[in-house]
Amino acid sequence: MSEILALAGANLGSPIILSFALGLAAALARSDLSIPEAVAKGMSIYLLFAIGFKGGASVAAHGLDATLLMAVGAGIILSFGLPLLAFAMLRIMTGFSRLDAAAVAAHYGSISIVTFVAATSVLEGKAIDAEGYMVAVAAAMEAPAILSALWLVARDGTGRAMEPGLMREILLNGSIVLLVGSFVIGMVTGEKGLAEISSFIVSPFKGVLCLFLLDMGLVAGRGLRQSKNVLGLGAVAFGILMPLAGASIGLAMGVIIGLSTGGVVLLMVLAASASYIAVPAAMRVALPEANPAIYLTLSLGVTFPFNLTLGIPLYVALATLTVGG
Repeated sequence: MSEILALAGANLGSPIILSFALGLAAALARSDLSIPEAVAKGMSIYLLFAIGFKGGASVAAHGLDATLLMAVGAGIILSFGLPLLAFAMLRIMTGFSRLDAAAVAAHYGSISIVTFVAATSVLEGKAIDAEGYMVAVAAAMEAPAILSALWLVARDGTGRAMEPGLMREILLNGSIVLLVGSFVIGMVTGEKGLAEISSFIVSPFKGVLCLFLLDMGLVAGRGLRQSKNVLGLGAVAFGILMPLAGASIGLAMGVIIGLSTGGVVLLMVLAASASYIAVPAAMRVALPEANPAIYLTLSLGVTFPFNLTLGIPLYVALATLTVGG
């Protein structure tokens, strides 16, 4: 426990977390601080490209193996299965309608790429290596959860049929295309390609991440302020307990697959995180009647800060204790 608290304390004092805290505090205090939308979008594009490229270059350097296929398969299973667990918990812990519970559940089967990036930064700071192909696992986990949510709604006869073009929109979501595309570029060009653009995607990375998390803090704070009467204690408890449950399942699967300590941490983080980019966009099309104040506030205002401040240090400690390193 003391090690977990020490890791959490170190994480809370990092520039990345403090940048998020600044944005959160500014929004709650009703400051007019803001990041232009075009700048925020540019930073998200940069972060996705950088993490994808570095992951691809790492795979090129170390080669492919059977564990890659198992890890991707595990990610897909998690993305399909976690919404079912989330839905069951929501129906027990909250008074949400079936529609809203399914919409929220979709977010908890998909992933937060920023939480993933923050976790890789923490691992680098502790000199813990992780498999580069975990980026591919992250990409594979974006879409299946959305299909699970649609099934949860449709099986009660109250849902809608798959909208024409929805599957194409899910698979061609910009974040998925950029992450997979940059991963392929990094894998094709290898370490030589990484060396050529390292001054662009390696050195500035943490600085850009700090600014991006400042913006995420602003968004989360505004969401919490505007929807304070939407979420009850049960919903907030779910926003903390669900990532812990997902991380526990991710830990077990990572150990069974044979991932390294860093790889297990990243699989735990992926299973514990909640989407606030790709899934909300899909829910607006597939389930427009669902309340975005519920699913966005839970994923971005509750689970995201929990994972950043306490979750990641806990996952690192548990993976280190279980796998070693």
